[in-house]
Amino acid sequence: MSLDGKVAIVTGSGRGLGLAYAQQLARLGASVVVNDVDEQAAADAVAAIEAAGGRAVAVVAPVGPTKTAEALVAAAVESFGRLDIVVTNAGVLRDTVLWKMSDDDFDTVVNVHLRGTFTTVREAVRHMRQAGEGGRIICIGSPTGQRGTFGQTNYAAAKAGIVGMVRTWAMELKRAGITVNAVVPVAATGMTATVPYFAAAVRAEAQGEPVPAFFRHDLGFGTADDVAGLVAFLGSEAAASVTGQVIGVGGDRIQIWTHPEAALTGYREGGWSYDSLIDAWPTEFAGALQSVGERFPELPEEFRPTAS
Repeated sequence: MSLDGKVAIVTGSGRGLGLAYAQQLARLGASVVVNDVDEQAAADAVAAIEAAGGRAVAVVAPVGPTKTAEALVAAAVESFGRLDIVVTNAGVLRDTVLWKMSDDDFDTVVNVHLRGTFTTVREAVRHMRQAGEGGRIICIGSPTGQRGTFGQTNYAAAKAGIVGMVRTWAMELKRAGITVNAVVPVAATGMTATVPYFAAAVRAEAQGEPVPAFFRHDLGFGTADDVAGLVAFLGSEAAASVTGQVIGVGGDRIQIWTHPEAALTGYREGGWSYDSLIDAWPTEFAGALQSVGERFPELPEEFRPTAS
């Protein structure tokens, strides 16, 4: 099941996790709008995708402003004729403890992560609803948004907020055939590189060595490619019935999250690729999905409001 003919936007995709997502989508046939604030990184990402036989264009701009969201959607439609998949990945860090965190530290992180997700998805959804062909929205969360992390008030608030928006949007967009899900990566990134606990795993990944088994299996901590398979799966037709979910992935582990615990955990040696998810999802994971828009059971008749 390829993504031939599909068009995707991936914010923050000049390097790191975002680049891995963009390259995986392109390998499966999607044309990609790359986005980054670093012009050279964006150009290099486009060149790498094209060198591998894919199609890509770049939009160099910070997410958050509405004009950036408009430029991203316009680039997809003008360059490739449509828009099917949006991955909101762009982010920044301004880590410090609560009593030392400035207004700018808080506002910068929330603006990029939370507002950037909101404005990008809002513009994309306006186009998707008008086109009437459905769509796939994949918002990138974080374990910090599920459990918190010392020194990351701003980042935790933004990532938890993204999950809240995903659950709401899934309800609002269900009739339009637009799925909305959050992916929680557990992988070597610029952020995890600063955490001493993960130093051995990050060092191995940076040197092109296998991530130690303890990290891959016991902690579910892996590489960007371990996350990219899930992102591509959620962008595919195979995931047409998956919406409103928060799914953690890394190393050999995948988890369907209910806040703040995982409702289901599955392991696969070598990680969860695009193909393995297509094969396993209907039998291994579908039963753990959370309901969308079904908060309360029907009231017994004696408790129902009466018309006045």
